[in-house]
Amino acid sequence: MTDLTKTNVRVDKAVSEDVVPLSEAVKVWARVAALSFGGPAGQIAVMHRIVVDEKRWVGEHRFLHALNYCMLLPGPEAHQLAIYIGWLLNKTKGGMIAGLLFVLPGFLSILALSYVYVIFGDVTAIEGMFFGLKCAVLAVVIQAVFRIGSRALKNDVMVAIAAAAFVAIYLFHIPFPLIIIGAGIIGYLGGRAGLEPFSPGGGHKSGQNLILEDKDSVLGEDIPVHAKPNLAWSLKVSGALAALWLVPVAALVLLLGWDNVFSKIGLFFSQMAVVTFGGAYAVLAYVAQAAVESYGWLRPGEMLDGLGMAETTPGPLIMVTQFVGFLAGYRDPATLSPLMAATLGAVLTTWVTFLPSFLWIFAGAPFIEKMRGNVALGGAMSAITAAVVGVILNLAIWFGLHILFSEVRMIVLGPMTLEVPVLASLLWPSLGLTVVAAFAIFRLKLSIIATLAISATAGIVWPLTR
Repeated sequence: MTDLTKTNVRVDKAVSEDVVPLSEAVKVWARVAALSFGGPAGQIAVMHRIVVDEKRWVGEHRFLHALNYCMLLPGPEAHQLAIYIGWLLNKTKGGMIAGLLFVLPGFLSILALSYVYVIFGDVTAIEGMFFGLKCAVLAVVIQAVFRIGSRALKNDVMVAIAAAAFVAIYLFHIPFPLIIIGAGIIGYLGGRAGLEPFSPGGGHKSGQNLILEDKDSVLGEDIPVHAKPNLAWSLKVSGALAALWLVPVAALVLLLGWDNVFSKIGLFFSQMAVVTFGGAYAVLAYVAQAAVESYGWLRPGEMLDGLGMAETTPGPLIMVTQFVGFLAGYRDPATLSPLMAATLGAVLTTWVTFLPSFLWIFAGAPFIEKMRGNVALGGAMSAITAAVVGVILNLAIWFGLHILFSEVRMIVLGPMTLEVPVLASLLWPSLGLTVVAAFAIFRLKLSIIATLAISATAGIVWPLTR
């Protein structure tokens, strides 16, 4: 009896500790952050390959369950997914570390490029590198579509949902939130009715794309002690994060007034963090219009330069907002030096853009974990994931059109609007380098960082050969 009691105590203690060593988790999250190129599709694919396929820390279904929740939130879903998984593995500190490391490389990279931009007037000196990186990023995004699609599209029904989502957003420009809501309703009803395509197994194709079951992962299929719903903990952590987010913004308004550029940055990007659903490109359209037309912080062409920086540096694509805040401070420094004001603008923008992600995860993740076994909710989540594959395919095509062609036209066919390339404007160097990058990834199985390095070098060398 005594031995049994000791064993139970030992098991409970083990369950309450970190799932993986924190030192190992820090190394892995730093690696994920350094390799997180290619927008959310590429970032999620990198995270999946390292955390699920390589380390086997989290099972396939649990990973997708977490991803589905993050897809429903405003803000960068890949960043939120890193926080979620980091929290599952190493509690609150793990989520904080994963989230901070995920943003840090991109923040430092874009800050450095922003200095180059304003000091030298443009980014001509690194134009060749950007050219090479963009082609590699296109190949990375295409790979991500295949990787996520091969796991999420487990039967013909899920394929149909993905196809419908693609048609809805590509041809009819239906807002992303409506597509997600529609897919969620279909999946919920299908799961509640007990239909096989919406079940947890969902009819995965046997013999292909073997997945890591939750029970075979390091985390296992049970809910860790720290991940169980605790209202007192959720309120405490959420209150602290809300204060860290909103108190500085309120202080800026009170001390500097509504018309100060830093007050405007804090208020605008705080609003963006709450209302912008639909992924990075949907957010960018909203930010570009406001930053260029309403506030006059940027010129139209400069927004594209910032997007180029964000697309070819590690971290969330929404990091382009940092460049917006940088230029806003640079052009309205008041009593500060332009570079100091620009730096503060970049830091403030990053703070209010990404801090809410921690709030959404810590407030809701424990309750989402508890519902992981809910059949109807599982059906809804599966359908949402399938729809997201269609949306990511749309982003890959959009990206490809603007990398491979110098001219793209809009064709209106009744209720449909189709973006088509002008074939004569095909950029042969871009096509050639994209094919090389795709060959390196798909055929040679080179790592993303190796492919990016090769493409960047080729992009720098290319102008010298002309």
